[in-house]
Amino acid sequence: MSDAVIIKTRKFKRNPLLARKQMIVDVIHPGRANVSKSELGDLIAGMYKADTKLTILFGFRTKFGGGKSTGFCLIYDNEESMIKFEPKHRMVRKGITEKKEQSRKAIKEAKNKGKKIRGTGASIAKHKAKRAAMQE
Repeated sequence: MSDAVIIKTRKFKRNPLLARKQMIVDVIHPGRANVSKSELGDLIAGMYKADTKLTILFGFRTKFGGGKSTGFCLIYDNEESMIKFEPKHRMVRKGITEKKEQSRKAIKEAKNKGKKIRGTGASIAKHKAKRAAMQE
């Protein structure tokens, strides 16, 4: 069994509004359980002449029987657009930002405080409740 990995991309799209390239990635990896996202990130960044830090991989599923995985790849043009458009949880996974620890009770109290107020003041109250929960 060889450790050779074949990467094929399909449905490639240049998305200028979000300043990124996006595509579906098919990885053929016979003899291996799967390929790590960091290894794939290096290979894909090399294929598209991009920076590894700006390459985001997610949603990989291994086909039944193994040997092939399919997932999604985003390659941002610059770091500002990545920080602006990328969801927080994927940035935490990538190691760009850090997760803010908050207790379950504080989150629930903030949610319930926001539910009691109606109208335009609701968003302000939710913001204040979140701030109060962060300070606890």
